[in-house]
Amino acid sequence: MGVKVRKRAGKWYVFVDWQGNRKAKCVGSSREAAETVRHEIEKRLALGTFRVDEEAETPSFAEYAERWMSSHVRAHLKPSTIESYDVILKVHLLPHFGRWPIETITRSAVKAQLAELVRAGKLARSTVKNIFAILRALFSQAIEDGVAASNPALRLGRFNRPLAEDRKAEFLTRDETERFLEAARDLKPERYPLFLTALRSGLRLGELLALEWEDIQFGDSEDDENRYIFVRHNIVRGQATSPKSRKPRRVDLSKELRRVLMEVRDQRILDAIERGQFNEQGQPKIAKLAFPSEAGGPLDSRNVYHRDFMPCLKAAGLRRITFHALRHTFASLLIQSGASLAYVKEQMGHSSIQVTADVYGHLVPGGNIEWVDRLDHPTSPQQNATPAQPAQHAACGGSLQVSEKYGRRGGTRTPDPRIRNPMLYPTELHARTAVT
Repeated sequence: MGVKVRKRAGKWYVFVDWQGNRKAKCVGSSREAAETVRHEIEKRLALGTFRVDEEAETPSFAEYAERWMSSHVRAHLKPSTIESYDVILKVHLLPHFGRWPIETITRSAVKAQLAELVRAGKLARSTVKNIFAILRALFSQAIEDGVAASNPALRLGRFNRPLAEDRKAEFLTRDETERFLEAARDLKPERYPLFLTALRSGLRLGELLALEWEDIQFGDSEDDENRYIFVRHNIVRGQATSPKSRKPRRVDLSKELRRVLMEVRDQRILDAIERGQFNEQGQPKIAKLAFPSEAGGPLDSRNVYHRDFMPCLKAAGLRRITFHALRHTFASLLIQSGASLAYVKEQMGHSSIQVTADVYGHLVPGGNIEWVDRLDHPTSPQQNATPAQPAQHAACGGSLQVSEKYGRRGGTRTPDPRIRNPMLYPTELHARTAVT
């Protein structure tokens, strides 16, 4: 009678024999998981909260994860976020915790598994953070649903074991940028405005595909500082959504980009007039998107990358990079031109300046190196605040200099210590002063 752990056909089972009732539960291929379940059942038996014949079983981690994804993740988050959650669950969490009853997953079990993932040295720091975040969110909801008593993923501490090196931001140099734009102008002239916008504004590819003419403020003239792009739309995997972090932002419009985009807009207006295409208000009818497809809808991001972007890179003789590298190029060139991290943070739409510093801080030029160079040169001796008095003052035969430095209301204004303290005068001077 009691709770035992046995292995059957490559699987670990927990057998419960209590007061004439028997029950077996398949936990999975991990003995550690089976032992954890056994200890949990023994504890509940001691407290009298476990019934062998209870009908409502605690869901496994896999069962509850699917329920959580359906009711709380897929219903509220963006497609790209949902996809990342799916990948982390399937690759890093379900293979280990999938068969565990969710209420039996302890803090030590979570720490042990994450430590094992980190110890392998294959995960980037950002991936580890995402695993932590998903576990915390899942168990927080499990507590709300009454299937878990505590959150074992809270305050797990730091793992100082080796992590895979975080992928550094890749970007083009100023010379490479010009070569790429020149190749795009010759090879894909219809995509040149899109590539220039990416390099001069730092917009993500989805934000470029969703950019509308009404989001662009050209200003009254080229010298008008009130020229910018209002980033408020995004397209991810063909679905319209909001920008990352759900916050719109304002990106300044450079003079060159202003001229190019105005030329594109004006040419489309002329084409519409020639074709006789007008809207109900009698104005030339053009697509509302700045970079539409031939059908007038948004471009396909994969086609832009493979059919347009990659051929231009090859024509320019450049290495293979991601389209997102154009966004990093925008930030890096800003910093190298002297822009502050605070300005770059606003232009990029980062959630905090710490994000900007982590990604681009190493690009900030060492503009204050002259301070450390000054340590190599000795400075002149510091001047005494109280200048030395001429030798004749020692005999009281010289004239006294008045100094405002020692003045105070109702006090003596002179640096001479004998005037400030009459007891320092020679005796005969005191006598002569008294006779006078």
